[in-house]
Amino acid sequence: MGIVGLVVHERRQEAIDQAADLAQWLSDEGHEVHHPLAAESSRDLDLVVSLGGDGSILRAVDLIGESNIPILGVNFGQLGYLTACEPSGVKETILEVLEGQQNIEDRMMLHVKVCKKDGTLLGETHVLNDVVVERQGPTVRVGVTLDGSYFTSYTADGLIVATPTGSTAYAFSAQGPIVDALHESIQVTPISAHMLFDRTMVLAPTTEVKVEVLGGRTAVCNADGQELAVVEEGDQVVVTASTQVTRLVVPRDRHFAHVLKSKFGLEDR
Repeated sequence: MGIVGLVVHERRQEAIDQAADLAQWLSDEGHEVHHPLAAESSRDLDLVVSLGGDGSILRAVDLIGESNIPILGVNFGQLGYLTACEPSGVKETILEVLEGQQNIEDRMMLHVKVCKKDGTLLGETHVLNDVVVERQGPTVRVGVTLDGSYFTSYTADGLIVATPTGSTAYAFSAQGPIVDALHESIQVTPISAHMLFDRTMVLAPTTEVKVEVLGGRTAVCNADGQELAVVEEGDQVVVTASTQVTRLVVPRDRHFAHVLKSKFGLEDR
């Protein structure tokens, strides 16, 4: 018997319907089901099934915290880059995962801490995709320090600090590189920088990235798409590699290039 939690996109009726069907099927098969999954009930699970898109997977990551539980993403979204299967194959895939017959990848995460200039902690969390410091007005000016050594300042719409998994999310839209999700590195990408140096820096995974808000304009720090804190002049966002990982179920025949071709509609030439 397995213990399975379900995370469902609340605005996709087809995902809601399949979640109800899965909950009944799993119960009939003798498994324990947590539907919907809550953070307090996530510790002893064998598997989390996320029904939605990449956003639903990020919500599942947040719910399970440090529990190190595998997540199976079922694609009810448009791109579903992190998902492992389509709705038609979910029951078979769940059984294979519970029987140890599916591949599970450990994905690098980031730890983010936001502090006032006097050291007061404003927020702290772990992310799978990215940390974004974004403007609230016309632009924001931020200073970037790498491993304690000041690097430069950016005047831009914002700054993205991403994992390899997050390289195909917001950082991709900001013209950042596509990085194999199993690579370990930290990518720093300015958003619409008002300066000549506007390229992504691909840094060692051991790098500490400190982002300080400069000038009189405030910004907001978002962690995997959720607001973590409003940051003002002198406040700092400190990002390092997390000790946590996200464990994602992936198809047995997964290949980096094949996933890119499929998800981005690339054709053989």
